[in-house]
Amino acid sequence: MARAARQSARTSVWLEGKERRGGRGGGQPSGLDRDRITAATVRLLDADGLAKFSMRRLAAELNVTAMSVYWYVDTKDDLLELALDAVFGELNLPDPEADEDWRDQLRALARGYRELLVRHPWLSPLIGTYVNIGPNSLAFSRLVQRVIRKTGLPAHGLVAAISAVFQFVYGFGTIEGHFIARSAAFGMTPDDYFQHAMTTVTQAPEAAEMVQESAELMEARGGDTVEEMWERDFEFALDLLVAGIETMVTRATAD
Repeated sequence: MARAARQSARTSVWLEGKERRGGRGGGQPSGLDRDRITAATVRLLDADGLAKFSMRRLAAELNVTAMSVYWYVDTKDDLLELALDAVFGELNLPDPEADEDWRDQLRALARGYRELLVRHPWLSPLIGTYVNIGPNSLAFSRLVQRVIRKTGLPAHGLVAAISAVFQFVYGFGTIEGHFIARSAAFGMTPDDYFQHAMTTVTQAPEAAEMVQESAELMEARGGDTVEEMWERDFEFALDLLVAGIETMVTRATAD
C-alpha cells in the first residue's frame, strides 16, 4: 500500500533529493552502477520495445538478480526516465555562441531530434509521460530556446514557435520510427511493407477514391523509396516552418 502511494505521488527521478547511488558498500552488488544499468535499459528498449521491458529482463541482461537493480533505482519508472535522458545525450548540439545563422541551427536541432525519435521508437511515449528535466533534456531545451530567441520573434510568440517546429518533428519522427519498427516486426523492409499496406488498402472498395488521391500526391512529391519520400516531406515541411517564422518576424517589425 505504501509503495503504491509513493509511486502514484512521484514526480521525477531528478527531484528525489537523493544522492546518486553508486559504488559498493552496505551490501550493494559489485560491478553495477547507474550508468551501466541505464545503458542496459536503453539496449533492451531498442531491441524489444517498451511493452516487453521489465526489471526481470533487465536483471537477466546484467546477469544479476532483480533486487540488485533496486540498490540503484527505486522503480521501473525511474529507469525509464533515466533511459529517456540518456538518449538525449546522443544529440550533437550546435554551439549557441557560434557565428551561425539561426535557420541553420534550428534545422540542425530539428533533424537531430527527428533522428533520435526514429532511432529509438520507444522514446516518443516516454516524452509524453515524464517531465524531462534530466541534464541532457534540459540542455536540448535550453538550446532550442536560445536559437528561437535569435529569430527576432516577439517574446509572446517564442513558445508558439517552439511548439510549431518541435511538435511537428515529434509527430513526424514518431510516425516514421513506429513505421520502421512495424516493418521490422513483419520481417519486411519499409519499402516492402509500404507496398504491402497499399495493396491491402486498395482491396477495400470504399477506400478506392482516397487511395487514388493519395497515389497522385505521392507521385507529385517524388522519391523512389519510402526513405526518400520521408526526407523530402520533412525538409519541405521544415522549410515551410522556417518561412513562417521569417514572415512573422517581418510582420512584427512592420508593426
